[in-house]
Amino acid sequence: MLRYATCAAGIAACWLVVIATKPTHSQAQPAVKIEKVAYGGWANNLRITNGQVELIATLDVGPRVIRYGFVGGENVFKEYTDQLGKSGEKDWQIRGGHRLWIAPEDEKRTYFPDNAAVAYEERTGRVVLTPPPESPWGLQKQIEVYLSPQGSRVEVLHRIRNVGKAPTELAPWAISAMAPGGVEVIPLPPKRPHPQALLPNQVLVLWPYFDFTDPRYTFGQQVILLRQDAKRGPTKIGLRHTLGWAAYANRGALFIKRFNHLPDRTYPDFGVNYETFTNEDMLEMETLGPLVTLKPGEEVLHTESWELKPFREKITNEQDAIKHVLPLLLR
Repeated sequence: MLRYATCAAGIAACWLVVIATKPTHSQAQPAVKIEKVAYGGWANNLRITNGQVELIATLDVGPRVIRYGFVGGENVFKEYTDQLGKSGEKDWQIRGGHRLWIAPEDEKRTYFPDNAAVAYEERTGRVVLTPPPESPWGLQKQIEVYLSPQGSRVEVLHRIRNVGKAPTELAPWAISAMAPGGVEVIPLPPKRPHPQALLPNQVLVLWPYFDFTDPRYTFGQQVILLRQDAKRGPTKIGLRHTLGWAAYANRGALFIKRFNHLPDRTYPDFGVNYETFTNEDMLEMETLGPLVTLKPGEEVLHTESWELKPFREKITNEQDAIKHVLPLLLR
């Protein structure tokens, strides 16, 4: 049961449902190949490819979508090589790639170890990844991945079900750990002049370790840039993001993440649906769903879509992003 329908979010909620049921049997699914492969020291992983791009999803731990890239190209996601191929650890391991977490962030519930084997199901053009339930919290996570038969588009559906005995409040939190060395582009709403615009229209949330003098940030008129830098430690911001996308340029590719904002819902962390964190190792692109109270047996759905585009341009300032990135979002 999807409880987004409890508010007047009809169009957005319907969009999520359409995504969940998008491919039909007649959509030439043989173009997508799903096979079990060894990867990173793990014997059991799923490779999903249409011949242009490929994804690798772990089955021995996680799940993580540990790789996304052009066939024969580099991985856009970060991999922690010292954690690959391992399983059964007592504590939570980052490992890299894309994961599903639970917000608001809590050192126990959010960091529940996901170091055991993952069940999977192949459906038409997609895979469904189901780890063991997080029994102490009465929660069951699930990630569903659909790759388009052509191009690079991926739909990622994140589900959290209450399998416990009591209601629980949470928000789904989808996190992509990106490979080091890139530049993130976050668009900003169009400017409006004073005195026509008298009320605020943006929310920017700062973590205690944020620094306004940090040179990794460019706060421009049309975009925010955040650079991953191997010589600098953690920083994080959050936004109420109504434009529905963010991008990361690195390793000859532009990774584009698209997501929703439901204007009449309450989001965690002072009301933000997009967050980004970076440190010496990587940069995280993080989307959040609204806060929901799940009764036993209910679940919440949070959807992202991804794209990859070849990209060799250098982004050193806002004008570079406006010139080289924004036009790709309009195609």
